[in-house]
Amino acid sequence: MSPRRHQVDRAPSQVDVAKLAGVSTQTVSRVMSGQDSVRPDTARRVLAAVEELGYRVHAAAASLASGRTRVLGVIVVSTDRYSSAALGVGIQQAAAANGYTVSTAAVADHASSEAFLEAFDRLERQGAEGIILGIPVELETPAMRTRMERTPATRSERTSLDGDAPLAVDQRAIARLAVEHLLDLGHKTVWHVSGDDYWTETQQRSEAWEQTLRERGIVPPPVIPADWTPESGYRAGRTIAAIPEVTAVFVSSDEMAFGLIRALHEAGRSVPEDVSVVSVDDIALAAYASPALTTVRQPFEDMGRAAALRLIAQIEGHEAIGEMPSTDPQLVVRASTAPPRA
Repeated sequence: MSPRRHQVDRAPSQVDVAKLAGVSTQTVSRVMSGQDSVRPDTARRVLAAVEELGYRVHAAAASLASGRTRVLGVIVVSTDRYSSAALGVGIQQAAAANGYTVSTAAVADHASSEAFLEAFDRLERQGAEGIILGIPVELETPAMRTRMERTPATRSERTSLDGDAPLAVDQRAIARLAVEHLLDLGHKTVWHVSGDDYWTETQQRSEAWEQTLRERGIVPPPVIPADWTPESGYRAGRTIAAIPEVTAVFVSSDEMAFGLIRALHEAGRSVPEDVSVVSVDDIALAAYASPALTTVRQPFEDMGRAAALRLIAQIEGHEAIGEMPSTDPQLVVRASTAPPRA
């Protein structure tokens, strides 16, 4: 049935729905807000009138009436990294499933702590009922703590695994999975191409890489620094290609690994016959690289969903909404790793 309008020059109102359904406007309001105090047959009549008229709730008006905006704020670093986009997808999915919308404030890469505080304030002014900090740096400052006390907030990526951080992906476990896989294949050592030092995960992975080697009685080789981009991976690959004894590399992102493998191929060193490569993230293209990447999967969408569900639970005053997704990293073995040449 196509929606009908009482007047062609205005959208239908609650009054129009109430007249068509033969109920009061208060009943229409209760049905539209999901209250269960309305008899089922009455609710069905109201919903049929809503459908026939094409009535839609105006978000601003609903906010004024209920005192709720049902908006989640998200602070992210402005970057084209796959992780940020996938995290946002998970947040959006969980928010929509629970009747929330999402407002995002992007902060420039390598921004100061004041920029994150300003983003928090901006989202508060926009009516965010809670805020997700999808950021790579630790902001345990008095100013941020004050804000998190007045507005519910949670982090999507924690730098610790304490009791207040159930959503954390263990970045040290990521490095350990990668390095142990290469050592177990028989490689005598593992070189490491790190990410941008601005991100806390870079330090955690580098520390775990070094610790895992030392536990096996291996003196770690020098870290090769990079910045998450394929270009920086390519530069690191040229460095690796100039060191004949390198047989295994742990690269801190899939995108850098693409650049590194390209540089190795150009230098005449094959993967994995000459150099085995393990990276991190398991982005969609990882399975279609040449060779397909062995990588440690990070569950970005699940992290986003978990962060949103945890925040909604804080806002609404209960412990959890449904089953919280797992955030455990997972080694995905493909064709870019093999035992070293005899």
